[in-house]
Formats: sequence, C-alpha cells, structure tokens
Amino acid sequence: MITNTRHLAIYQLLFFAFMITMNALANGLPLNGYTTGEISAMYPNLFVPAGFTFSIWGVIYLLLLGYVIFSSSVLWKQNDADAMMPVVKTVAPYFILTCALNGVWIIMWHLLLIELSLLFMLWFLGTLILIYIKMQPYRSKLNGVKSMFLYVPFVVYLGWISVATIANTTALLVHYNWNGFGVDAVMWSCIMITIAALLGAFFSIFRRDFFYTLVVAWAFYGISVSQKEYSEIVTIAYGGIGLCLLMIVIGLIRTTRIKEA
Repeated sequence: MITNTRHLAIYQLLFFAFMITMNALANGLPLNGYTTGEISAMYPNLFVPAGFTFSIWGVIYLLLLGYVIFSSSVLWKQNDADAMMPVVKTVAPYFILTCALNGVWIIMWHLLLIELSLLFMLWFLGTLILIYIKMQPYRSKLNGVKSMFLYVPFVVYLGWISVATIANTTALLVHYNWNGFGVDAVMWSCIMITIAALLGAFFSIFRRDFFYTLVVAWAFYGISVSQKEYSEIVTIAYGGIGLCLLMIVIGLIRTTRIKEA
C-alpha cells in the first residue's frame, strides 16, 4: 500500500505514460503486426460501431490528463487540510491499476489472446466501477472545475468501457462461433443495444451522471452508421439515442427541482 502522497503522484504519472505509450505503439508499430481496428475486423459482429466513434479515446485521454495534473498537484503538496486530498488519495491507487490494466489489455488484444483480453477488460471495468462507488461520498464537494477534473473523467471512462466490455464479449463469442442459442445476430445486437440503453437511462435518472449517458448515445450513433444495411439495428440504435437524450432531459429537470426545493 502506497502511503506517501508524492509517491502516489509519481506512480500516477508513470502509469499514465505507460498506458498512453502502449496505445500509441499498438497502432504506430503496429503491435504484433495488427492495428487495434484490424483485430476487431477479425471478429465481425453487429455491435461494433463505426471507426470514427473511437475518436472518443482522445477525449478520454485528455480528461484523464486533466485528472492526473490536478490530482498529482494536490498529492505533491502533501497538505492534509486540502479538501480534495481525501478523494485523490482514495482514487489514485485504483487509477494506477486502471492504467496498468488498459496497457495490458492492449497487449493481450494484439497478441490475439481474446480470452485473456476479456478477463482483463472485466477487471478493468470492475476497477472503474469501484472508483465510481468510492467517489460518491465526496461528490457533493466536487463541483465546477473540481468535478470536471476529478469526477467527470471517470464517468466518461466508465461509460465507454461499459460499451467496450459488451463489444469484447461479443468478439469472444464470435471467436468461438457461438450461435446465440439460435437467435440471429441482428436480434442479439438489438438486445445488447437495449441493455446498454437501459444502463444509460439508469445513470441519468438515478445517478444524474449525464456524461455516461451521452457516451452510450455516441456509441449507438456509431453502431447505426456501421450497421446501416440492417434497418432493425439502425432503428433500435436511434431509439436508444432518443431514450438516452430523453433521460438526460428528465434527469436535468429533476436535478433542477431538487436544487430549488
């Protein structure tokens, strides 16, 4: 257990750099001779969004860079009187783990070790969920700039990894030629979109985490573009986008009423 807050700050920077480096090498070399997208194409399924959708990683990494800079400055000062110290001390070890898991997932994926890639993805998702849960007691203190640097990055991250976990699971099922209990691929894609839409609705209505829902809606838009030859999937995807946006509006209205009460 790392107790020195300056050591936590240094480890955050190092593991964040490791994660960024692995992701850059994955497509820059490319690692094992394949780009990340080329490997996805090896496991064709109807839940994969269009390539442009993955540009969200740029947003995620910028948000995480903001988190690293902000939180590391708090940790480096070693000022226990700082109201942000408890939250950054709580999150930092788990953030370091997510960076390691992100980098290792890239390695497993590019080595075509699909089973291990899903195992690390589930561990990755579980760690992000744990970060999300551990931040809730501090949420009332995180507003404005503090929320944007310390809270929002993990909401967006969790939203995208939730979708990515479904896609990774689907890739593994394709790898094993799973027949979906006789249900055709189009129907399975519609079912998974519906499940993701319900998750998005939950986070807007019950958690007031609208950025999570926006990420899910973005994934649906990408799916609607990549699977445009399947009218059922396009219809369900746009229905999911509509539901997500509606839930965001309802959630915002509820939040406003609570603040005014």
